Amino acid sequence: MKRCFIFAAGTFYGLRRRPEKPEDLVIAADAGYRTCRELGIVPDLLLGDFDSMDQPTDFANIHRSPVEKDDTDTMLAVKTGLEQGCREFHLYGGTGGRRLDHTLANLQTLLYLRRRGARGYLYDNDFVWTVIENETIRVDKTVEWGLLSVFCLGDRARGVTESGVQYPLRDAELTAEFPLGVSNHILEPVAMVGVGAGALAVGWELEPLSHE
Repeated sequence: MKRCFIFAAGTFYGLRRRPEKPEDLVIAADAGYRTCRELGIVPDLLLGDFDSMDQPTDFANIHRSPVEKDDTDTMLAVKTGLEQGCREFHLYGGTGGRRLDHTLANLQTLLYLRRRGARGYLYDNDFVWTVIENETIRVDKTVEWGLLSVFCLGDRARGVTESGVQYPLRDAELTAEFPLGVSNHILEPVAMVGVGAGALAVGWELEPLSHE
């Protein structure tokens, strides 16, 4: 499965997976280019409207977009990755910073990916998010008493099941108006989260990165 690594301009909390395969596509979205430089990663493409940094003069493969547009820079990167045949996306710098609106936009972007046959992973501070729709996902426990949160993306999600957790659910209904799925805990080596009809944002805690 072809992978796309996107580095956006939000807070970078550390690299969980490094692009290492020849077919991996690496895209820097605007000031995410700085993170790539710090990591010693040369992106295949730098795109954006450059409202977060000046356009560099020492990088050749640049696609400059207008400031007034419907797509965020991250969404432009996602669309580019899909066009290039990528089906697994790893998004860094898509949360944090001063822009909660961009964090929410990137959670919606995960649903955009899922509905196009791809899966995205949005990395936060020792946390990762993905989206499921009409399906079940397994979540490996990486932290003792690790957090697991599940939110409805849409009016309601039916047939929600959570197992291997402190507060299991079976054939439940989640709505967008009440955060019933927040702050669960993974107890078993593998937790399962499923939804029969609807979409869920699923996030779980990761083992802290070593900074030695």
